[in-house]
Amino acid sequence: MQVSVETTQGLERKVSISVPAETVDVEVKNRLRQIAKTQKINGFRPGKVPPSVIQKRYGKSVRQEVAGELMQRHFVEAIMAEKLNPAGRPAFVAKSNEEGKELEFDATFEIYPEVELAGLETINVEKPVVEVTEKDLDEMFVTLQNQHKTWKENKRKTKKGDKLTIDFNGRVDGEEFEGGKAEAFELELGAGRMIPGFEKEVTGMKVGEEKTINVTFPEDYHAENLKGKDAEFDVVVHKTEGPVLPKIDEEFAKLFGVEEGGIDALREEVQKNMERELTQTVKGKVKEQVLEGLVAANEIDTPKALITQEIDVLRKQAMERFGGQMDPANMPQLPAEMFQEQAERRVKVGLLLGEVIKTNELKVNDDKVKALIESAASAYEDPTEVVEYYMNNQELLQQMQHVALEEQAVELILEKAKVTDKATAFKDMMNPQA
Repeated sequence: MQVSVETTQGLERKVSISVPAETVDVEVKNRLRQIAKTQKINGFRPGKVPPSVIQKRYGKSVRQEVAGELMQRHFVEAIMAEKLNPAGRPAFVAKSNEEGKELEFDATFEIYPEVELAGLETINVEKPVVEVTEKDLDEMFVTLQNQHKTWKENKRKTKKGDKLTIDFNGRVDGEEFEGGKAEAFELELGAGRMIPGFEKEVTGMKVGEEKTINVTFPEDYHAENLKGKDAEFDVVVHKTEGPVLPKIDEEFAKLFGVEEGGIDALREEVQKNMERELTQTVKGKVKEQVLEGLVAANEIDTPKALITQEIDVLRKQAMERFGGQMDPANMPQLPAEMFQEQAERRVKVGLLLGEVIKTNELKVNDDKVKALIESAASAYEDPTEVVEYYMNNQELLQQMQHVALEEQAVELILEKAKVTDKATAFKDMMNPQA
């Protein structure tokens, strides 16, 4: 076998390989001999078909089949000998595949880039310093009350937080439009379900009142024909209701599965959940800054093959999120451009973290894996059962080991980065857009 390697562009390589004619011809003849033993051809007894007939009928397809297998086999031998690390599958092109001649072919593929980590000490990280206060806990209980609120009909002017049952009929340029009409529509003021200005205009209306309001569709509205358009709506109010929050007592605690200990036990449970979520959010915030700094400090080439694979993963995940119960075959193919930037970043991050792990010879820390599993399990009713399930499921365990190893790499980078503490309120940490 003769091999030559050519750099075509960037990370792309072309390996030219020639396989001796004898190797190919012997393999083809052996295959044809096996076929002759089993094939039934009219006019000949089984196993007595002349080689010339077998050659004429099957020779071409067998040679193609043998060539494909030999190309794959010799490609693997070639990249091992040349110490090449392919990223993605190669594209084979046979240049010569005739009886009595060498099998000559090219294999074109990309390799993983050589990564030399730099600039870890230039990475700046602001680490949020935040705790769950009694005020935060009180506000969470208000949220829980709102999640279990009931409604009581009233006759007063409506205000934010009330619920209206209305009819409305909308027009743009004097013409009704699709989706602009509804009857007995329930609208909670402050929920933000309608276009900007609609809720404000109906706030203060009473039962039986009719009003024509004027609003403007936003420029980024999903319906192309309504973007930025002025509209008027005829609104009729049929019913108004005010919220009734449940009392915070033992019955309230039972709504959340707390049968003993009442509100004190519920507050303790809620605080634990808030602190667990806060820990994960802070960890995620710090990790995101580390990865952003890592990518900014290290410019590397990214194999197109890996980006394409990542796009396929992201597209599949998006289809699963958007599709629900819909048959994927009936869904439109999401364009690759939607995921290009995210895929490129994920590939870069993966290559850089991989180099951190390799350079520092990091190994999976079993204690960290166990801690991660226990943290995930603590959100369930029976944490012990969840931990056991993880430990006995090889796929889930490997996923958690990967997460642990990645966290170890991030922690190592943090040791070299410039880290400053930043006092942050719980509300700002958990609702940065609020």
